[in-house]
Formats: sequence, structure tokens, C-alpha cells
Amino acid sequence: MVRKTKEEALETRTRILETAEQIFSEQGVSHTSLQDIAAAANVTRGAIYWHFKNKTDLLDAMLQRVKMPIEDALERSCDVNSPDPLSQLRRSAVGAMQLISEGASAQRVCEILLFKCEYVAETADMRRRHVESRKIALGRYEDGFRRAIALGQLPPHTNPRIAALGLHAIMHGLFMDWMLEPGDFDITEVGGRVIDDFLAGLKISQPETPAG
Repeated sequence: MVRKTKEEALETRTRILETAEQIFSEQGVSHTSLQDIAAAANVTRGAIYWHFKNKTDLLDAMLQRVKMPIEDALERSCDVNSPDPLSQLRRSAVGAMQLISEGASAQRVCEILLFKCEYVAETADMRRRHVESRKIALGRYEDGFRRAIALGQLPPHTNPRIAALGLHAIMHGLFMDWMLEPGDFDITEVGGRVIDDFLAGLKISQPETPAG
């Protein structure tokens, strides 16, 4: 009987999280109340407070439940011993785009982060997660570019931090543009070509000429 109660509690929690994800995506975070979520999930507000302290706690649990595409792709392709770090970086970038194009839940969470959430006091935890995700991605991209330089795949004058910022900016821009109108282009195909052009440009870049 206890086991059944635990299973029911887990089922209720999952239903609340899935409903919150849907409602946040439709209405935005600031325009969604716990009562809205409770009604849509067919539970009481008390049931929500049993599992979550407040809307911020619910929002954070929703984000933790769904890994962001860039984080997931980085974990899949992070190999410090790879003899071809540039190809590894490309796989990571294209893998992230493929994950977001194929996963409805990941799309909704990214949409909430990019378009449906105001970074105010109420959503400070969400902003911290976004910032942390960015730091992780930039750090791993930078490590990959450093290895590419060390292995002679990129010119020695390449700045790995700037290269990492460029790759991340391209990824972020592609995500935002595609999510505004998903049917406008194939993010995996187009994004792969954009990444290829970016990496090719790094290979033929010239050292900066001192001013004066």
C-alpha cells in the first residue's frame, strides 16, 4: 500500500511538471500562476505545495528534469583524448541542434528560457542555471579549441576564448532564429553548414597586425 502511494505521488509530481512545462511555454512564466498549473493538471494547489515550495522551486525542478541540448551534446562528445578536436566540436554543435529539433520537451524548455521568462527576482534561480549552462559550454568549447591549436588543426595565433565565444554565439543565434519559425529551415542541416564555414574560417585566419 505504501509503495502504491509513493508511485501515485511520483505520478502526480510528474504530471505537475509536464503540465507546468506546457503552460509556461504557452503563457510565459510571469503570467502563469500555481492555480493555472493546478487546474490544468487536475490537482489541487495543496498537491503542488506538497511537492514544491513555490513557483520558483517548480520551475527549477522542471529545468533540472530536462537537460538542455548543449549540455547533453557536450557530455556525449567530450573526449579530452580525441585526436580530432575540431570534428568533436562539430559533432557537439550539430548534436545539440539535432536534440532540440527532435525533442519536444527540450524545445519547450529552450523556448521558455529564451522567450517566455523575464529575468527578475522571482526567476533568479533560472537565470543562474542559464548562466551556468553557458559557462560549461564555453569552457568545453575553449578546451576543444586549445587542443585543436596544440595538434596543429588551427593556426597558433588562434584565440581559443574568442573562438569559443564565436561558436557559442552562432549556436545561440541559430536556436533563437529556428525557434521563432521552426519550419523555416532545417536547423541540423543549415546549422551544420554554418558551423563548417565558421571552423573553416578559423583555419585560414591571419594574425592580427599591430596598430600603428
